[in-house]
Amino acid sequence: MAREYPIERVRDIGIIAHIDAGKTTVSERVLFYTGVSHKIGEVHEGAAIMDWMEQEQERGITITSAATTCFWTPTYIPHEKKDKSHEYRINIIDTPGHVDFTVEVERSLRVLDGGVVVFDGVAGVEPQSETVWRQADKYKVPRMCFINKLDRMGANFVKSFNSILERLTPNAVAVNIPVGLEADFSGVIDLMRMKYIKFEGEHGEKVIVEEVPADRKKEADEWHAKMVEKIAESDEALTEKYLEGKEISEPELKTALRKATLAYALIPVFCGSALKNKGVQLMLDGVVDYLPAPSDLPPVKGHDLKTEAEIFREPLDDAPFTALAFKLQTDPYVGQLTYFRVYSGTLMAGSYVLNSKSGDKERVGRILRMHANHREEVKEMQAGDIGALVGLKATRTGDTLCDPDHPVRLESIVFPEPVVSLRIEPKTKADQEKMGLALRRLSEEDPTFRIKGDIETMETIISGMGELHLEIIVDRMKREFKVEANVGRPQVAYKEAIKKMAEAEGKYIKQSGGHGQYGHVWVRVEPNERGKGFEFINEIRGGVIPQEFINPIEKGIKEALEKGVVAGFPLVDLKAIAYDGSAHDVDSSEGAFKIAGSIALQEAAKRASPFILEPIMKVEVVTPDQFLGDVTGDLASKRGRIEHMGERINVKVIDAKVPLSEMFGYVTKLRSMTEGRASYTMEFSNYEEVPASVAELIKEGKK
Repeated sequence: MAREYPIERVRDIGIIAHIDAGKTTVSERVLFYTGVSHKIGEVHEGAAIMDWMEQEQERGITITSAATTCFWTPTYIPHEKKDKSHEYRINIIDTPGHVDFTVEVERSLRVLDGGVVVFDGVAGVEPQSETVWRQADKYKVPRMCFINKLDRMGANFVKSFNSILERLTPNAVAVNIPVGLEADFSGVIDLMRMKYIKFEGEHGEKVIVEEVPADRKKEADEWHAKMVEKIAESDEALTEKYLEGKEISEPELKTALRKATLAYALIPVFCGSALKNKGVQLMLDGVVDYLPAPSDLPPVKGHDLKTEAEIFREPLDDAPFTALAFKLQTDPYVGQLTYFRVYSGTLMAGSYVLNSKSGDKERVGRILRMHANHREEVKEMQAGDIGALVGLKATRTGDTLCDPDHPVRLESIVFPEPVVSLRIEPKTKADQEKMGLALRRLSEEDPTFRIKGDIETMETIISGMGELHLEIIVDRMKREFKVEANVGRPQVAYKEAIKKMAEAEGKYIKQSGGHGQYGHVWVRVEPNERGKGFEFINEIRGGVIPQEFINPIEKGIKEALEKGVVAGFPLVDLKAIAYDGSAHDVDSSEGAFKIAGSIALQEAAKRASPFILEPIMKVEVVTPDQFLGDVTGDLASKRGRIEHMGERINVKVIDAKVPLSEMFGYVTKLRSMTEGRASYTMEFSNYEEVPASVAELIKEGKK
């Protein structure tokens, strides 16, 4: 089947931002102007299309990233010339801004080609914007910015633009500037065309192009000159022209800006107000003009399953099929949906694909193109497409799906470790079975959500990225799976580590009638770098322990790491080296060596100055001036370190690092201290050693 849209006219983009920057409102406008929806859904009315989960509508936040396909013809193409040959297919993923759902942002960035980063025109760059920006840097995602909410009280385009230059990148270049601010915000000046653009009609759907008003001419010329200079610097031929004082044409500027954006050398900045229907169409023009098509990017890199050699896959329809599954979702009507991005080749309904991680072959039943929570069934998907598959059994987030005759494994997605856990138990016997199924389904969907059974107490412990994250999981269990459960207090996910090298012997000898049991190993432990995790090194020489018992020793050591020696928390960041031991010709068995490995590790860890680690959070509090002293004093009493204090319009902003254990229930405390006028955000920063006095409390179970 021929392609409906050539790959050059496809864009795979994400809309990413800090919580409350108006990201979903921007997405809703995009769907409206591109004709996907005929009515605009508002977040504040709980009717946004992209936020279709009940919890999202109640809280007014985005939790899962929704995928949608829409079509766009640039506004600068004259009406009489508009036809299918000018239309672009845009696949959009709307990601959450709340830090507890960072996994959603992380996995979306992995499969996107470009990003639109939305900023609040009043607050400018916020801490979560920095986190998202760094995540996008990690995946080298070309992006553009949209400064939103310029109709609000206190909106300031210049200040917001400068905060991008100072805190994120010096390479930002403004391609639009606003005319008027707050209630007087009337439209934007397009610095490329040097025209004044107004948005009329009930929803701003009529784009009116006029000459720049005389009283704005000087300001527009200054911004235009800055833009031309910045773009000219990125291209040698244009630099020459610029220095000779020659005029640079609009097509030349656009071509150079596109090239620089793809190379991540420049970042175009647009502006507007999504709520007031101004500026979103020009942002869509920018997506088409400056963000990459799948064919603009280097071929995707993967590995050969047998030899681990690097393989590259070009974004061509006739190349071998390669795709990455980036999200699982349970759908009430069709069961499990697997979202995937096609990097090369074509996928037909009814064909077979290989999951190169699990080695399973799976049959592709139905292929869906998603429009938020509506869907259309298609027969095939080609390179650059994003869609969902129904009925895959063994595929998980981050797995590669490929042509069985041309196996390849793409780089998977690495997820952060959970920091908060809580105990959960079913209310009735009937809930017990349902709870197991519900938790398993939810953990398949969300890789940062973990489940663990406590063998001693027979309780189930669930862990996640924050209180809100676990609250929503428990809420979803009730609503989607009809499971009633009792939930304990949130607990901090402490860890243990060691300070010095130590060694110990593990011996497991049992004599009984017939075969005895004999396992004997010497293990040395050493601290590993923070965050490096566990490493096992085999230094057994001369066959004192036969090769087949080495794996069981490692297994035993790994099991012993689960329960630390100070207070029973998992041991992390250490190397375990098995270097000596002995075996018995008849009595040695895998089981005996597993137990010996476990004993040796526990003993060695006790001698290696073990200590407890706790998660430290990066906290930002925004408070009115008069409560500054109370807030900082309170943070200090929580063992917080204040790292920076700044201000925004008429409020103070405090950046601090505070142990997570001190932050439970902080929202209530902060509200009562500041008459409900302060707010805060927090995200995980790192693990640090717990002070001795606190470690004692933790051991006694009081913390």
